[in-house]
Amino acid sequence: MKKKSKKVTGMLLAVTMMGGLLAGCGSSSDDSNNASSENNASSPKTVNGVDVSKEAKLVYYLWGAEGVANKDILAEINKKLKSDINAEIEVKYIDWPDISTKYPLLFASGESFDMSHTSPGAPISYFTLANQGALVDITDMLDKVAPKLKAEIPDSTWAATKVNGKIYGVPSLYSEFTPTGYAYRSDLLKKYGMTEISSIADMEKYMDNVVKNESFPPINGNADDAFNMFRMLVDTTGMWLNAPGINPSEINLVTKSPEDYKTVFDPAFTQEFEDWAVKMREWADKGYWPKDIMSSKVDAGTNFRAGNSAGYLTHAQDWIGKYGMDTKAQPNASLNFYTFAEANHKIKRKLGVENSTSISINSENPERSLMAIEKFMTDPSYYNLIQYGIGGRQYVIENGMKKTPANFDEKKDGGGFAAWSLRNDKYNLPMDTENPIRSSLNDKWNKEAINDPYTGFSFDPKNVSTELASISNVNQQLGMQIMLGRTKKDPKDAVAEYRKQLKTAGIDKVIAEVEKQLANFTPLAK
Repeated sequence: MKKKSKKVTGMLLAVTMMGGLLAGCGSSSDDSNNASSENNASSPKTVNGVDVSKEAKLVYYLWGAEGVANKDILAEINKKLKSDINAEIEVKYIDWPDISTKYPLLFASGESFDMSHTSPGAPISYFTLANQGALVDITDMLDKVAPKLKAEIPDSTWAATKVNGKIYGVPSLYSEFTPTGYAYRSDLLKKYGMTEISSIADMEKYMDNVVKNESFPPINGNADDAFNMFRMLVDTTGMWLNAPGINPSEINLVTKSPEDYKTVFDPAFTQEFEDWAVKMREWADKGYWPKDIMSSKVDAGTNFRAGNSAGYLTHAQDWIGKYGMDTKAQPNASLNFYTFAEANHKIKRKLGVENSTSISINSENPERSLMAIEKFMTDPSYYNLIQYGIGGRQYVIENGMKKTPANFDEKKDGGGFAAWSLRNDKYNLPMDTENPIRSSLNDKWNKEAINDPYTGFSFDPKNVSTELASISNVNQQLGMQIMLGRTKKDPKDAVAEYRKQLKTAGIDKVIAEVEKQLANFTPLAK
């Protein structure tokens, strides 16, 4: 395929608004023609009729930092890719603190690269990138270049990725729910004569007991917990759901219900928000978190593992994934999880498009990139390498479970890739570092989860980019202070000032623009 060199128009405007801001062994080559074995020095000439005689150097952008053993793992991956499709991958990393700025710039710069993680919830939405011509249309390419991948993913999952009838990303096949909640210590709960936390009232009772009986606070985090407090408000209030417009990592817009998805509003102008601001001041005054939370550099999860917190706010998958770390650090804690949205039956299922892999319009090798994606998602030997590392070094499999080898040395063997977009339930291994409750929770939530009514909608910010930047500044200052009860004024007076600043920043214009763009939108799934 001929290289397309194209900068994405309007992308730098988007960057501005982001300032407020992640079981097998053998190589399979049954979809290759004339492909050599892994140990053969020669490379295939064609794969599915595509000329691969010239080696392709693929650049793959992933989020996170590079682990000490990543180069070793990648070397094993590249041996297989060289043998199967005559390609090698170079992984480039965007570290977590830099995602909000460097990820948008990746597309705005016109840089020549091949693959990257994409998502509707990324700093630049998958749908925005597709609409702005930043991604390769792979609709027709799939049948020829990656037929096994095309067949592996259900039509309904492909449908959720379509933009104007075209496919611009490969969705994951991983069952996942990410509701926000509070991870708390069951040992302390038992100590206080409680059985569970299933409401804000229960959470308050637990935190009161912690303040009274322990030497550490219930939550010992940093300023980011302001947004967790806001998510708690949204998730526990009626059928409110996050709406598009303002970046979801901030204090964003909402709608009253999945059915009323075309009417959006800012919660700041509701009585519920004012009452919540009062509650947040009460929680702060009670000592539920330290007075220096706004300036702290350490998150509550880290403090929990150090024995300096009775719990932490996060999303379900983070809590599940940190089971091993939490248990090792606090073996008697027996963490449980209060899911804010569960009581109101508002847990949203994540569609595959929410973790996708896309090919840049500036890729010099789009077909080879798609072949590589197919290998990672349909061949367990590739899957294990990209997801778990080198067998015997980063992991071993015992009784069907992935475990850490006895001789594992974090300083020499640590690492791995944040390649969630390539996950496939078919090849995913249960892990001893992962909370075993994951499977039962997924089964439970899958029966009652709802679809996000905005999946497939891409808000174009160009008409309100100035207003969004101003709103972000207001949220980063006064909004965060309100959510952590740290305003100098009485909370009701602070909310009045917050509303005034939002009006001045242009909140009404933004809401009108969102509703205008939503007017003709129909959800992908009800």
